[in-house]
Amino acid sequence: MNAYRQFATVYDRLMADMPYPEWLRFARECWERYGMPATVADLGCGTGSIAIPLARSGFTVYGIDLSADMLTAARGKWEETPQQAIRPHAGSIRWLQQDMRNWELPEPVDSVISFCDCLNYLLEEEDIEATFASTFAGLRNGGVFLFDVLPPSLLVRYAEEQPFVLDERDIAYIWTSELDRDRMEIEHRLTIFSREGPERDARFVRFEETHVQRAYDPDWIAGALRRAGFRGSTAMPIFS
Repeated sequence: MNAYRQFATVYDRLMADMPYPEWLRFARECWERYGMPATVADLGCGTGSIAIPLARSGFTVYGIDLSADMLTAARGKWEETPQQAIRPHAGSIRWLQQDMRNWELPEPVDSVISFCDCLNYLLEEEDIEATFASTFAGLRNGGVFLFDVLPPSLLVRYAEEQPFVLDERDIAYIWTSELDRDRMEIEHRLTIFSREGPERDARFVRFEETHVQRAYDPDWIAGALRRAGFRGSTAMPIFS
């Protein structure tokens, strides 16, 4: 529950290299194949790095996240969007603080997305099952659910290759990981140093973050989707 509290202030700086354009391109390719949506729910929307471009290009987007701090950052980014970056017939965003395990909207949406390994933060099988059930209920008939998840092999690689270190002029971190192989659950511990103020008079603020993720067997994920009601190509997990 405390994850992302202070992290929200430096999240975009640390996540600048994430493949947001690739996720957006993947979503559009799927929608072109299965039906272009008008309404999209973004589960685990974070600071809006996917929700905002979608709204700019004309979609009605619901940005859903558990962290109030991440939603505050997202709302600020959206409000600061230059008008010239918004198409004449741009869509809209509604930011909602909800748990993805029991999220709900007044009406079903055409598509649900959840990228950047959000589902790996659900640490019990029943949490995944509940999220899939809520998502199935929140989709219109024939709607498309798109998401990615980290596979077990990547968590093993994190554990084998840690610690990770970043040392730049405005931010630095030390990141260690410990893997529970029986549960395939990994705990990431980060000590972050973030510069505040102009460079000449700057001071660095230190804070700690702990993030826990769990990886699930791909066959189990596919079975959980079927148990929730998804059929055929209506749900498309990415295992990377």
